[in-house]
Amino acid sequence: MLTISELEQMSLTPIDNADRTKLVDIQTIKIDPCGSALERMESYLAQIKNPYLFLCDDTAVRVRFLPDTPNLTYKLKNYFTSLKKS
Repeated sequence: MLTISELEQMSLTPIDNADRTKLVDIQTIKIDPCGSALERMESYLAQIKNPYLFLCDDTAVRVRFLPDTPNLTYKLKNYFTSLKKS
């Protein structure tokens, strides 16, 4: 599991400095909807490698949040919780 420090460091990676060969295409991520929210989040993070910088087809995507908005952990937890309810 990634540490908070590792996640914070990932959030600072400039998209221009990213090695595209090491980025994961988000379309390849598979999540088991039967797992707990924690299991789904751990699976997502393990597969995506860097949740702040990834590919969508051939497009590099960098996720950023405004300082006074919910952080990535909060957003991921809500997202995976909503999948389980579906």
